Amino acid sequence: MLTQRTCTLAAIAALALPLAVAQQPHKVSQAEVDRITREAILIDTHNDVTSRTVAGYDIATPNKTGETDLPRMKGFLGAEFFAVYVGAEYVNGNHSANRTLQMIDTVRTDVIAAHPNDFVFATTADDIVRAHNNHKIAALMGIEGGHAIEDSLRLLRDYYALGVRYMTLTHFNTNNWADSQGDFDDPKIKHHNGLTPFGKDVVREMNRLGMMVDISHTADATFYAAIETSTAPIIASHSGCRAVSSYTRNMTDEMIKALAAKGGVMQINFGCDFLSQRYFDQSKPLQASMREQYMAALKLEDPTAKAAAIEKLKADFNAKVPPATLADVVAQIDHAVKTGGIDHVGIGTDFDGVGCVPPELNSYNKFPALTRALLEKGYSASDIKKIYGENLLRVMRAVEQRARELKSTPAIEAQIEK
Repeated sequence: MLTQRTCTLAAIAALALPLAVAQQPHKVSQAEVDRITREAILIDTHNDVTSRTVAGYDIATPNKTGETDLPRMKGFLGAEFFAVYVGAEYVNGNHSANRTLQMIDTVRTDVIAAHPNDFVFATTADDIVRAHNNHKIAALMGIEGGHAIEDSLRLLRDYYALGVRYMTLTHFNTNNWADSQGDFDDPKIKHHNGLTPFGKDVVREMNRLGMMVDISHTADATFYAAIETSTAPIIASHSGCRAVSSYTRNMTDEMIKALAAKGGVMQINFGCDFLSQRYFDQSKPLQASMREQYMAALKLEDPTAKAAAIEKLKADFNAKVPPATLADVVAQIDHAVKTGGIDHVGIGTDFDGVGCVPPELNSYNKFPALTRALLEKGYSASDIKKIYGENLLRVMRAVEQRARELKSTPAIEAQIEK
């Protein structure tokens, strides 16, 4: 339910929006693009290559079927939030925590420790800036799917201690304390109208720890409950604008304004259905017809055979539906800026986690093309630096500051006991 306070926050955001970014096209030089590429700290808040590294892929070798590998990251990417993705299937038999620890380990062992000359473990905004100054890629972690904590604030604190700095409250599955967008219309699923009392405790404990609250994948009611509960800015780590593409994982203009009013930031997802209404409309019937084949591929026990089957399905799908484009990415960013303000938009590619991305932006070494397109649209170098990383750094610092303010506050369990 939309509360009076949320409506007030949204109204304040609308009144407080800065003047629209100047939209005067101008001739862009390669020197200007190169300078921004060099100076900007490009922060990607969601990358799923960890689902490959945990199965043995070496990130330093060419990723022939995905978007992420070290050769294409170096010189372009400043910081990566590697996804600690925990599929809903791990809920069965209480294997979520086990999978979470495996995914944390693949970041710390298979990425950072295996390639110390290129990656550096990071947990704070200052760590990211320091890594950029040292010409290394800051490696951070974000949990995708709140079921990873197995309804335990103690596990949440353990994950923070291991370096996790945001958690997406749900994935496509509603958990025991938060509603997901992925099954919000399924009558067989028990829903909570947003967050349960324990779900609100999870948000409060994340504030106390200094872990960013991420509302990508949540139902709209969960978003508004998180906005109401959190005393620190929140993020949407990999989402988009529903006004541009009606894919339900995207955010309405009202939600974008409410997020901005809270000081948060929405990170633009590069998945084709997030970006393009045309792609979303054309892909829906094909997705339905191929769903049975995809589910059969997922059940294959041989990892190599499973990967090959999924890649073939992706290739068949993409051959039938033209992908989204660089222009679609610019349109998403532009709408988000006009709706929420230049200080509340960022990048969350979802590389290696979606089946289709624009060919012109299919890895980090293609970002100069986006830089040029934004400059041609009328965005300044300062605007682009905010979108690429400065806005996210501001949110991180605000979350870190709120945790310092709450440092003497006991853990939520102790507060409840009192």
